[in-house]
Amino acid sequence: MRSIDSWFDRFCRKHPRLAIPNLMMYIVIGTAIVYILDQFGPFPISNYLAFDLYHIIHGQVWRLITFIFIPLNDNPFWFILSLYMYWWIGRAVEREWGSTKFTVFYGTGVLMNILSSLILSLFLGGFTTSIPILYGADYLNMSLFFSMATLFPDLTILLFFVIPLKAKWLAWIDAAFFLFGIGKGLVYTVIYGPIMLVMVIPPVVAILNYVLFFWSDIGEFCTRTFRRARHQTSRQTINFKQATRHAQQQKGYIHKCAVCGKTDTDYPDEEFRYCSKCNGYYCYCSEHIHNHVHIE
Repeated sequence: MRSIDSWFDRFCRKHPRLAIPNLMMYIVIGTAIVYILDQFGPFPISNYLAFDLYHIIHGQVWRLITFIFIPLNDNPFWFILSLYMYWWIGRAVEREWGSTKFTVFYGTGVLMNILSSLILSLFLGGFTTSIPILYGADYLNMSLFFSMATLFPDLTILLFFVIPLKAKWLAWIDAAFFLFGIGKGLVYTVIYGPIMLVMVIPPVVAILNYVLFFWSDIGEFCTRTFRRARHQTSRQTINFKQATRHAQQQKGYIHKCAVCGKTDTDYPDEEFRYCSKCNGYYCYCSEHIHNHVHIE
């Protein structure tokens, strides 16, 4: 997997002509136009743009691309808010990655949605089966929150332009929507049959696409988490915590300055350090750690 991660970087460096600068802006504008035509036009144009294998096989090949412009929210407020967030986050990720890598990232997600739909069609009985891609572009856009949180975890984003949230916490909220979508699709699959796997594929594909491009970051995060958990459960850490609690119960404090007698109980905001040059285990407050006579 690490080789796939680095392969995408090498591929993007070798093929800069694949870049579509401001790709997210074009997707947002296209989606807005389709939304307006759906709401105020003589007929819903989305019916002629949505991904549908039956119509694609019969010549309407433009549906292979135009399904990414299908708006899935009729509420004007949520529609405008989602488009703004997708544009803003997409622009930030593209600025960090470069236009080529961002274009490849989005294009790979679109291609994986198409391939998964073809595979599901074969599974259900052949290409004559009409298998639409439900929410494919929507989940692909939502996966940008994961990308943003990985690249800028502590960046503050104003949710609804009012509530400040760090990108990493916003990504956890996004993950909850993904889990809900997958769970809902699986329940529908059990009730109505394999055809409802069409609801499971888009969120899974979006997550897989994110994993392919952030495998190294995910691997480092898992390694740090494992090491932290192993440290917290190690015998040395457990013994230290037990000794700390014992000292707190016996003496009423854990740290005490050997010069002035300050303790962490009396001065909870004080920082205490132990001197490596003193012959023994002597603790000092921040005032005396560099201003004391070393004990031989």
